[in-house]
Amino acid sequence: MSSKTIDRKHPAENKMGVMPVGKLVLSMSLPMMISMLVLALYNVVDSVFVSRISEDALTAVSLAFPIQNLMIAVATGTGVGVNAVLSKNLGERDFKHANSCAAHAIVLAALSMLAFVLIGFFAVEPFFATQTDNPAIIAYGTSYLKICCIFSFGIFLQVMFERLLQSTGKTVCAMISQIVGAVINIVMDPILIFGLCGFPEMGIAGAAVATVGGQIVGMLTALWLSLRYNREISIDLRGFRFDRKVVGRIYAVGVPSIIMASVGSVMNYGMNLILMRFTSTAAAVFGVYFKLQSFIFMPVFGLNNGLVPIIAYNYGAKRPERILKAMWIGMASATGIMVVGFLVAQLFPQTLLRLFDASENMLQIGAVALRVISVSFLLAGCCVVAGAMFQALGKGFYSMMTSVGRQIIVLLPAAYLLSLSGNLSLVWWAFPIAEIMSGALSFYYLWRVYKKIIKPLRA
Repeated sequence: MSSKTIDRKHPAENKMGVMPVGKLVLSMSLPMMISMLVLALYNVVDSVFVSRISEDALTAVSLAFPIQNLMIAVATGTGVGVNAVLSKNLGERDFKHANSCAAHAIVLAALSMLAFVLIGFFAVEPFFATQTDNPAIIAYGTSYLKICCIFSFGIFLQVMFERLLQSTGKTVCAMISQIVGAVINIVMDPILIFGLCGFPEMGIAGAAVATVGGQIVGMLTALWLSLRYNREISIDLRGFRFDRKVVGRIYAVGVPSIIMASVGSVMNYGMNLILMRFTSTAAAVFGVYFKLQSFIFMPVFGLNNGLVPIIAYNYGAKRPERILKAMWIGMASATGIMVVGFLVAQLFPQTLLRLFDASENMLQIGAVALRVISVSFLLAGCCVVAGAMFQALGKGFYSMMTSVGRQIIVLLPAAYLLSLSGNLSLVWWAFPIAEIMSGALSFYYLWRVYKKIIKPLRA
């Protein structure tokens, strides 16, 4: 009787174990790729509207990016750990531990948010003062980033509820929550920045309010969808107590992912310091590049988000052929997307920069930057998918080492050494140089994963 009840509650097999791999990758990843494209759109739209305030305001948003990226790194890194552990539990049909993982996910997201509330109250203005002595840029940046940090509960809980949906294959639901939040942000940006429809003109603070407002609405949408449709897990925080083993399993994957994403903040901060020695316009160009490249990388990250639960589930179910097929499909798809991005950056750099009300100086600097940096796209797709493999198989350390090596050990020192020439155009070549190293290390780690984890599953 008990067995029958469990069978009715939990289907005999999740689609991640039986659906043809090509169709599965498409069904899991396409919704996430679409939602990531919408996220990229609102990131760009945000900066487009801010650029209409002034170039100083655009530079301030660019200098704020390291803290915002760190926030996203902690949220998504913890989410990657939850995703991998929960999907593996489901593959093993261990529903008790899956539910425990889900409860820990919500509590960990709330605790993470508290750290950024403190940063918002006490550390924002000193952070900008380390990058520039321009009072206008400091004032703009402080106003913008304080709001984003103090009201960060929206992004932390939105990401976690979406990861719970992704872990059980409900990627369409996760897509809906992201799109709803992004649309709110896009619509509210011009209204709050310029004071339309009877709202007060808030300037750059309006951009921040629109951002956190979209995140909060996205969070509420993801919560509702998770409670309504996520039948394979049950979230119950009554009588919650920390289980060190569950937290350990989550962060065994999550901490390397957090570090991997956080080094982007260190790299961005370091690049801002290097570029500000030339001109604040160069830092603005770098910020614009990060907004534009999200149109290419965000779909690949969406593909990555779809691959992690597929690979983790089939790892738990001991199906190595499905793991390998998913990886090759992912690499081919990611490379195709990156080639498109490379061609667009090579052919239309000034058209892209004019979206941000670029001055002639900004057009001149930016066209060179986009053409040079986009060379790194040709290897980047495979590296991102390799990272999905490492995370899903519990080898997040490999992803961390690849990312740290690319951005900290190679990119920043290369950029600094090239900056000593006094030629700004040479600095951008640090990106392709770093990506070559990242590609070599990624393929070496893939070989190790195959020999030590995947090949033994075939025995």
